[in-house]
Amino acid sequence: LPRPPPVAAGSGPVGPCGRRAYAPPAERKRFYQNVSISQGEGGFEINLDHRKLKTPQAKLFTVPSEALAIAVATEWDSQRDTIKFYTMHLTTLCNTALDNPTQRNKTQLIRAAVKFLETDTVCYRVDEPPALAELQKNEWDPVVAWAEKRYNVTIGSSTSILGPNIPASTKETFVSHLASYNMWALQGIEFVITQLKSLILSLSLIDRHITVEKAVLLSRLEEEYQIRRWGNVEWAHDYDLCELRARTAAGTLFVHLCSESSTVKHKLLQD
Repeated sequence: LPRPPPVAAGSGPVGPCGRRAYAPPAERKRFYQNVSISQGEGGFEINLDHRKLKTPQAKLFTVPSEALAIAVATEWDSQRDTIKFYTMHLTTLCNTALDNPTQRNKTQLIRAAVKFLETDTVCYRVDEPPALAELQKNEWDPVVAWAEKRYNVTIGSSTSILGPNIPASTKETFVSHLASYNMWALQGIEFVITQLKSLILSLSLIDRHITVEKAVLLSRLEEEYQIRRWGNVEWAHDYDLCELRARTAAGTLFVHLCSESSTVKHKLLQD
């Protein structure tokens, strides 16, 4: 089976530790007919015809929930003449969770996620132009206020290049909250944070306070403001927007499916 190698230098998402996550190869001709799942000793496995899917490090591709297995199998079954690995975000996230290429433990993953607070998109504001400053206030303040109330913390915002002064108690509260997630879900949370450049937007999304479309829009607020003012590059901005939505949605779905303990009561890919 094809095993996507670790990302080559100069491509792929960069984690907070400076190490790169797995990036799948571009395309390969589809070599299988049927996709199914089966339950093994370590969890749920993906079968391509009669062969077991494996990770880039040649580990058996095993996921903790049936719902996640069905979602991954659907990614593989949706491929047509060629396998477009760059569209298979759930598969890539599972590979990262199984192989843990950055060799981080749960505490390190949590600390890396919370560190994003120091450069959180919604905490950095501008003074000029006034229209953008007003837009940031109107769109970002409600999300920050929700997070402060939801987690009983102080976050605030700043127009200084140094950013807001986040209290240590706020960081520790988020550390405690993230500790309630398992290692797989934390990989997904970090992936979403990397897409949105914001811990606050990511938790708002995962908590279902805002939608994927809203989270992406808020993360791109300044860019969207400039597009409305100066116009966009034909197709390029729309493509970037759709890609960001796809990655953010996949990461959010991954978090929820990794926290899913119930068994799906229907057959895979029978419809």
